[in-house]
Amino acid sequence: MATGSYYLYVVAGIVLVGAFAAHVAHTVLLAGGRRLAAALAPRSAPAFAGAVSGSFVETMEVGEGEDAARTAAGPFAIGLAWAAFALLAGALLLRGIVVGRGPWGNLYEFSVAFTTAIVGAYLFLARRYPVRALGFLPLGVAVVLYLYSATLPNAIETLVPALQNPPLLTIHVGFAMLSYGIFAMSFAAGVGYLVQEKRLAGGGTVDRFAWLPSREVLDAVAYRAVIIGFPVFAIMIVLGSWWASIAWSSYWGWDPKETSALVTWLVYAVFLHLRNQKGWRGRPAAIVLVVGFGMVLFTLFGNLWFSGLHSYSGLS
Repeated sequence: MATGSYYLYVVAGIVLVGAFAAHVAHTVLLAGGRRLAAALAPRSAPAFAGAVSGSFVETMEVGEGEDAARTAAGPFAIGLAWAAFALLAGALLLRGIVVGRGPWGNLYEFSVAFTTAIVGAYLFLARRYPVRALGFLPLGVAVVLYLYSATLPNAIETLVPALQNPPLLTIHVGFAMLSYGIFAMSFAAGVGYLVQEKRLAGGGTVDRFAWLPSREVLDAVAYRAVIIGFPVFAIMIVLGSWWASIAWSSYWGWDPKETSALVTWLVYAVFLHLRNQKGWRGRPAAIVLVVGFGMVLFTLFGNLWFSGLHSYSGLS
């Protein structure tokens, strides 16, 4: 079963890279099609219609949103993403059966779980919002994490005594995996917003690209991702504190990982507070979301450089 998990992991990596490449191709074709449509718009001769609505991209009316356009790569992009998610989930399931706990007891396992969560979060939000043109961003992060996981030891070993609590390990780290993956989508939407916003000479702002999701859509995706991920992350911190009291006889030790998790929670708390109380949005909010995901990555990997209670030879 462990061998089957590894084979699924390898195939999932190949499919994930294919999904990322297909999303890049989809975005390139979509962008190229919109530029071509804009260039040909003044011309009414039907001879040019095939150049715009042929097999590469079907154009849309201005303001319809990104999903009103279809490219030759689009179906492959989303199909491969679903296949990669299923294969990664299958690999984690088999690994979990073998180890008898959540399959995230070391940095290899958690990196794979984080990758799976990012792909899953993207697919969930892509069903509700027209963000496929931006899919290469979260999938790009997922590919980097997958490649990193491939460099880590994947042998199944006995965990240190402090971690031998299968229920809390499964739930606490599982919640971390879910929240991190969801926050990756807020990061992608934040980056998309920064790229999409164009400042005018008079001080106003407009959307820069017709083929990208509008700023309103990106803002909604970012907010929805944080709304979902924030309580999951908060529960993860509470469960971690409970586990710390069991393992180390202290609810909080200001360990580097604990401290960075608290700072991460505060960043997203500030975002939600200003959003709900002050109606705060736009470029500053997008920058906060990018910084917030930077803190997520530091929370995940910071213990590799700073010694502390979570420094378990590569434990996340």
